[in-house]
Amino acid sequence: MQPTKYRAQILLEPEQHQVLVETARQENRSVSELVREIIREWVEKKDREVRLQSELKALQELAEIRRQIEEEHGIYTGNLLEEARNERDEDMDRVWRGEA
Repeated sequence: MQPTKYRAQILLEPEQHQVLVETARQENRSVSELVREIIREWVEKKDREVRLQSELKALQELAEIRRQIEEEHGIYTGNLLEEARNERDEDMDRVWRGEA
């Protein structure tokens, strides 16, 4: 079942109409089909732009939070991964020795 379509009347400049008609003819499609595709692509592009702006804003907010944390607590210069491995190894040694 085809989705409902709504009739819309638009006024085009002569050059716009000519390009649409020629493109539709070359692609063996209707002008309406071509216009719907153009509108669908434009809406998708706008949705992507809105999403990207939202993501950019979130990244900027995270950067500000990071700046505040660094300002308040400084920057840790240790090697967390190496420290975690050493701690794990020490825990395993205690277990093997029966101390845990």
